[in-house]
Amino acid sequence: MKRMFLVVTQLFVFLFIVLSFPPLPVRAQILYDTPTQELVLEAIDHIYNYEFAAVEPVARQIRAKYPNHPVNAMLKAMQMQWQYLPVKDNKAMSGQYAKLLEECIAKAKVLEKNEKTRPEAAFFSMAGHGYIALIHNYNDEKMKAASEAKKAYDYVMAGFKYMNHNPEFYFSSGLYNYYMIRYPEDHPIVKPVVLFFKDGNREEGLRQMDIASKKGMFTRTESAFYLSRIYLKHEQRYDKASSYLENLVEKYPNNPIFLMKHTEALLLLGKYDDAAPFIEKLKKRNEPFFSLVSHTLEGMYLEKHARNDQAAQRLYLTAIRQPRDEEYTKEYQAFAYAGLARIAIRAGDKRKATEYYKIVSDLAEYKGTLKEAKNFLK
Repeated sequence: MKRMFLVVTQLFVFLFIVLSFPPLPVRAQILYDTPTQELVLEAIDHIYNYEFAAVEPVARQIRAKYPNHPVNAMLKAMQMQWQYLPVKDNKAMSGQYAKLLEECIAKAKVLEKNEKTRPEAAFFSMAGHGYIALIHNYNDEKMKAASEAKKAYDYVMAGFKYMNHNPEFYFSSGLYNYYMIRYPEDHPIVKPVVLFFKDGNREEGLRQMDIASKKGMFTRTESAFYLSRIYLKHEQRYDKASSYLENLVEKYPNNPIFLMKHTEALLLLGKYDDAAPFIEKLKKRNEPFFSLVSHTLEGMYLEKHARNDQAAQRLYLTAIRQPRDEEYTKEYQAFAYAGLARIAIRAGDKRKATEYYKIVSDLAEYKGTLKEAKNFLK
């Protein structure tokens, strides 16, 4: 019984992580108001492009017209999520962030009472419950995380019936369809539990997310970003990932997360000269969060393009000593250990290579990286 509870918790928390995004209104009050819709889109673009000082003047205009709308709390939470990345590690801001999510849910509950605003409420409620579940998950409060994730899941299911009426819903439906197939493949322990959920369809999920990335207004950027991560992590289609990321970097040149993923995709594609200027941009960032990233990516460049194992090894060794974030930078440590293993092989030190690849096997989530380690260790 305890094991089954842990399995259910694991699945609910995962579903919320991939399905909870910073969504905004669909076909309700604000989207009947074109000028306000444009203001919301302007605020979102400022957030994604790290122009945080420019958000408040726009948000103030939205609040003036819709003072009790959940969009206000969600915009603030979305800004905090990006401005204080990772916000879960910022003790001064994480409490405020959680309160904004609670406010978003409370105001969405009011919208649920009106049939016309119910689809809009489903989006806000899904995001609010989802991100609160993530807070509990990082605090190792599994029961609370599962409870909130279950609530988010219920709203995802409600969103399926609205999908054909608005392209925004293609994102959440696509993520669900894809991961209900992919997640059990990667984590067989949840397969008995999946039988109790709505069936998924991996190819249909990818198609739906692509539709959202082209036709969605509020979900366009998130759809493109999630697709790029899927193609990098699961599908090993680095060309597809790069095409989405190239557009994101062009539109949001100040966003370091989009920049680091784009650089990664270029390196995995072997486009080293294209990656070089982006590596230099990442090296100039002072935040500790990006130290692991820049050292790893520069190490990959020096190892694979410059053929300088000595310099690459120094960078990889520095990278593995850096703190990692489970969501954003964990895989870069796996890249660094894999690089050290390859260098050890070329140096004739198979014992050291084995040691490094065992760490890769425990750490990595990318299919390509795991396959590399498995092929050596078998």
